[in-house]
Amino acid sequence: MLRQIVLDTETTGLDPAQGHRIIEIGCIELINRRVTTNRYHRYLQPDREIDAAAVEIHGITDGFLADKPRFVEIADEFMSFIQGAELIIHNAPFDVGFIDHELQLLGQGYGRLGDFCTVLDTLAHARRLHPGQRNNLDALCKRYGIDNSQRELHGALLDAEILADVYLAMTGGQVSLSLERVQEGSDVPKASVSRLAMDRPRLHVIRASPEEEVAHASYLEAMLKKNGGICVWSRLEAGEGVAED
Repeated sequence: MLRQIVLDTETTGLDPAQGHRIIEIGCIELINRRVTTNRYHRYLQPDREIDAAAVEIHGITDGFLADKPRFVEIADEFMSFIQGAELIIHNAPFDVGFIDHELQLLGQGYGRLGDFCTVLDTLAHARRLHPGQRNNLDALCKRYGIDNSQRELHGALLDAEILADVYLAMTGGQVSLSLERVQEGSDVPKASVSRLAMDRPRLHVIRASPEEEVAHASYLEAMLKKNGGICVWSRLEAGEGVAED
């Protein structure tokens, strides 16, 4: 099973070295490149004022955060949610730097984010695919036809949802047919199930020839180069993304 977490944060400012803190965390789960209903979202009390320039970006105020939990109170549940997953982050050094700073402030042997999961930076990947072009999230939404009309202000959970769609589009997938998005009790009709007869003739399996296997391997290698080292089929064949029954 390939488990990925699309993650975004909002902060009080730009630099944790100057005492800035995380004030919002938003996470969207992908299982085998399908968006699930499992997500993580928290607003956090940073114990410091938010820079005015930051408020203009995300709209989160000191008063709104007054009764919210501190990072130390949610650290265990957050790290448990992301542990073992591949994190998908746009401009990863920014978010990773802030999370590492929060973990260091705990002083309880949490280590660093890299001790819990791996990280894929979609900004670096977009720059490899589209050199010399704008590759911020809004530009990528326009390039890949992703609807971001609700994004008047930055928000960690909303940006994570948008980034999930951008990442899947940018790496050759889709999310519109994801069955995991259908909630229990929704008005979306469930598909009917057709079962095959038990006495049906055995299917004839045609194996790939050695020449076809070589051609297939060459094609996957070309995909890896084109997508900056990302190819889900290569992971599946390596056994990393095979779901268990």
